Amino acid sequence: MPRQNRRRPDIARGGGGSSSSGERRESFRGVEYSVRAVTGASAGREYRCPGCDQVVAAGVPHVVAWPADDLDASDRRHWHTPCWAARERRAPGVQRTRNAPRY
Repeated sequence: MPRQNRRRPDIARGGGGSSSSGERRESFRGVEYSVRAVTGASAGREYRCPGCDQVVAAGVPHVVAWPADDLDASDRRHWHTPCWAARERRAPGVQRTRNAPRY
């Protein structure tokens, strides 16, 4: 019998438990969030990370998170990937307003 070098599709996906969009569910401060990793290549926009209050530059891979019960994802936030991973200890103590100086 010849050897089969190809993996079966259900094994290659890791059991098929994840969605095709790369979206996953995670918890943060008692709220369930939908989380998606994005490449940032096509947007061309800059966002402000709520974890470190710094700019997520255009073209930088990052994470987008929004409450799972928000079906249209209107309350989504763009986080640096390391900031999202350390979100329990990275949230800034003071939130600055939009018209405040950066430094």
